[in-house]
Amino acid sequence: MFTGIITDIGTVLASEKRGDLRVRIATSYDIEGIDIGASIACDGVCLTVVAKGAAPQGWFDVDISAETVSATNVGQSGWPVGDKINLERALRVGDELGGHIVSGHVDGQAEVVGITPEGDSTRFSFRVPAALAKFIAPKGSVALNGTSLTVNEVDGATFGVNIIPHTQKVTTWGQVKMGDQVNVEIDTLARYVARLAEVAG
Repeated sequence: MFTGIITDIGTVLASEKRGDLRVRIATSYDIEGIDIGASIACDGVCLTVVAKGAAPQGWFDVDISAETVSATNVGQSGWPVGDKINLERALRVGDELGGHIVSGHVDGQAEVVGITPEGDSTRFSFRVPAALAKFIAPKGSVALNGTSLTVNEVDGATFGVNIIPHTQKVTTWGQVKMGDQVNVEIDTLARYVARLAEVAG
């Protein structure tokens, strides 16, 4: 379980195709404090640490299944070496819930279709598949590349969010470009409300 509050920006060091995809990610997290088997959200994807090391810098390895590859922006060969990705450690009892409940189970991808300065912030617009659009509502929450964000407006399969300068600085949002594919996790509450309405109907 996560909150969508990014706590580190990792760097992809290597990707290797085995039975699954093995990816090595550099991090500023204290490696001694990360257990093998721990969950870390990588660009919003909940992944399990299978190896770790501290030289020449702190790093951890994750295995990524074909199912996860097909649903996310990881890509068949893994994130490109050198790419920056948002990281979040799993929520612990007593931690502040600053965003919203995020499972790390990505529902699909959204395309960046607009980037517009708006005061000191930046307005990002996204297009999602129709199957996901019904779960996204104005003032609702959505996790994009692991970041908890509030939806400003919705127009069919397109929606917008505002990202403040602080968020752009401490996440990868300052590097996102038009046409990029970002991981989308819809709000769990929205999923259940939609399911209840479906059953009631």
